[in-house]
Amino acid sequence: MKTYQVTQPGGLNNLNIVDQDMPQPNSSEVLVRWHATSLNFHDYLVGVGGIPVADGRVPMSDGAGEVVSVGADVTEWQPGDKVMSLFFPNWINGKPTTENTLDISGDTADGFASEYSCVNEEALTRMPSNYSFEEAATLPCAALTAWRALMVEGKLQAGDSVLVQGTGGMSIFALQIAKAAGAYVYATSSSEEKMARLKELGADEVFNYRTDADWGKTIAERSGGVDHVLDVGASATLKHSIDAVATGGHLALIGVLGGTTAEIDMVPLILRHIKISGLAVGSREMQNKMVAALEVNNIHPVLDKSFKFNELGQAFEYQSSGSHFGKITIKYVD
Repeated sequence: MKTYQVTQPGGLNNLNIVDQDMPQPNSSEVLVRWHATSLNFHDYLVGVGGIPVADGRVPMSDGAGEVVSVGADVTEWQPGDKVMSLFFPNWINGKPTTENTLDISGDTADGFASEYSCVNEEALTRMPSNYSFEEAATLPCAALTAWRALMVEGKLQAGDSVLVQGTGGMSIFALQIAKAAGAYVYATSSSEEKMARLKELGADEVFNYRTDADWGKTIAERSGGVDHVLDVGASATLKHSIDAVATGGHLALIGVLGGTTAEIDMVPLILRHIKISGLAVGSREMQNKMVAALEVNNIHPVLDKSFKFNELGQAFEYQSSGSHFGKITIKYVD
């Protein structure tokens, strides 16, 4: 079988396809034939060497595929089942802990840029029944992050307002989930074309952050303060997110697309009783609930461009251009 490995010191020139023997599952494992993966910013950082990983690490945190065989003690899965990976393979339910979030797929543990791999039976969930493998491969990181930010930490209610930033996979999933839950959604982009597409997806109001230097204040004036703000830019966006969020509102810190540090004026956070959640993806229990909600509401991901298995490097280069709208996928099986 073929699998990708990251060779140190990392970088796309050290992202290599190697041949390995077919693995065999132990008593509690499942052998999965992976059909697709999708690109996240975290995967990009691993791919270009921005996040150091062990030599020989298999990258990619997302995977969707089909069960080939199961170990002797496995009861939940059987051959032919369509399954998805977990970002945190050991976080099954309950609160995050140091122990259950130590392993990160495609980072501190092997990921799913491989034709086959063995995983623990609990490190999988079912796919939505109405999804293709490519669609399902977009869910374990980006969609679950949006779901947790809005539905788990934010406890989103119909009639609430939400602010999503940009047109990456997580932000678009957040827009779709929020609209399905009956929220009023504000969105931002720097592209007039992408702004129009956000409106087509259901965004109620869209703002150009490039032409409005105070877009957070502008949104606050329009909305009276947003109930749920999902910040993805850190250094580049956090000030604006604080400006936009309502008194008593929820600010989810999700991404670092604009840099990993940011100066914060503590006074408005304190006096406006803003609740802040720093979060990374979610648990197996959350993923199962999200899958059920996506099925009921017939929510499907927005797919941008698909690459072949041997084109992962080209896919990362395309991702770095920032021209995509929604999720970039890698399809292993024609």
